[in-house]
Amino acid sequence: MFDTMTFTKVAAGLCGTFLVFLLGGWAGELLYHTGGGHGAEGEQAYVIDTGAEEGDAAPEEQVDFATLLASADPASGERVYAKCRACHKLDGTNGTGPHLDGVVGRAIGGVEGFAYSDALAGHGGDWTPEALDHWLENPKGYIPGNKMAFAGLKKIEDRADLVAYLQSVP
Repeated sequence: MFDTMTFTKVAAGLCGTFLVFLLGGWAGELLYHTGGGHGAEGEQAYVIDTGAEEGDAAPEEQVDFATLLASADPASGERVYAKCRACHKLDGTNGTGPHLDGVVGRAIGGVEGFAYSDALAGHGGDWTPEALDHWLENPKGYIPGNKMAFAGLKKIEDRADLVAYLQSVP
């Protein structure tokens, strides 16, 4: 049943199938290729006029953090705080991180009994709302060398809501 001739026919059929796919791909590339070498951007087939030139994009409006903080929602900040809850407490006891009750206005690295990194302990200053905004955006970038593993909150609205919530906690 399985002899040399059957094996040859099966192998030839597979090779022929691959050859058809190869030639089909080559023909499709010739028909639908828009130019510019392999990996380069080709020319557009058509352009949709949006009324704006490519370089004329308006710069994004920068929103002042103090303005956002004035209209921030502490209830939304409480939901954002859920990301902090694993390491920080609001009852005056320290967890993996220092407690956050009364953090707004407190000295940076100012919780007694918490083992801060050298970077935070020697930083100085206070946790103003603006300092908290920068810290919450990128803790490793704001004070390099700290031990906080959190990557940060990218949305400025979330940071404002969280700071408003932390201000409301006694």
